[in-house]
Amino acid sequence: MIQDHPPLTVLLAAPRSFCAGVERAIRAVEDALDRTGRPVYVRHEIVHNGRVVEDLKRKGAIFVEDLAEIPDGAVAIFSAHGVSRAVEREAAGRSLSVLDATCPLVRRVHLEGQRHSKAGREVIVIGHRGHVEIEGTTGQIDGTVHVIESVAEALTIPVLNPERIAYITQTTLSVDDTREIIAALKKRFPAIQGPDVKTICYATQNRQMAVRVIARRAERIIVCGARNSSNTNRLCEVAVNEGRQALLMQDPKDLTLSFIDGAAVIGLTAGASAPEDLVQEALAQLAQWRRLTVEEVRVTHEDAEFAPVDVSRLEGKASIPKVDTSFGIDSMLISQ
Repeated sequence: MIQDHPPLTVLLAAPRSFCAGVERAIRAVEDALDRTGRPVYVRHEIVHNGRVVEDLKRKGAIFVEDLAEIPDGAVAIFSAHGVSRAVEREAAGRSLSVLDATCPLVRRVHLEGQRHSKAGREVIVIGHRGHVEIEGTTGQIDGTVHVIESVAEALTIPVLNPERIAYITQTTLSVDDTREIIAALKKRFPAIQGPDVKTICYATQNRQMAVRVIARRAERIIVCGARNSSNTNRLCEVAVNEGRQALLMQDPKDLTLSFIDGAAVIGLTAGASAPEDLVQEALAQLAQWRRLTVEEVRVTHEDAEFAPVDVSRLEGKASIPKVDTSFGIDSMLISQ
């Protein structure tokens, strides 16, 4: 069958797959399972990838959506997406040993929003309503908070005082789309304060940049990741905006021969919450259909490290009714 088709060049985007925040969160669950004989519960998917979640379930982790599902005395882990203050208070009020695996970059957005709120500003959060990160972020900020998703909403959102407003962003947004929304806000509210797109995660920006680069040569682009992953969906949008057909591959069975039919060059990448195994499985499937030449296209190197979640205190302790947010922002080691 391979001999009947022309060879296929695969442009492998780099960076791709897991970012430092995702690796930190997954390691927190694995370390907690290793360090304690008690049940380990994770509130929400630790990261948005079903394969990662299933792997951790096999190792013993129990995933829930509500703290009420966690029995007293158990270990409770907050996902990389972050939680609201209400969730933190509920956890602190019970005999749970709480580990906070919130990505430090998400925590940075929380602190930015809190800073503006304390200064008496209404806060506009640019992001996707209903996304767990947005629910956590809005729940971390006192005072008036608005969530907008589009330029149209930026042009119509009512505010109490146009001179006292600020904006922050979800960490996994499309850089281009977010810049358009910010431009609309600045045009309407010249006094608005905000970080431009700086609080969009560096890994999100790097993966989007890599897709733009490979789209110059690739005729179609495969994006590995989960359908409920914001950063993965944004990669598909970037590819489409570059004029390239995109396929979101959650599982190798999603990849079809018809998608690559007639193509000589395709691109392949993975969202920041998708394991590299999924990329390799995509390559294996493509190799069954075509003779492959694989070329890695690297746009930047990532050597960011985040201080790990400290799970050592779980050993031999019955319960620790405390939320572990000790990593702070100063513990981030980012070198780009």
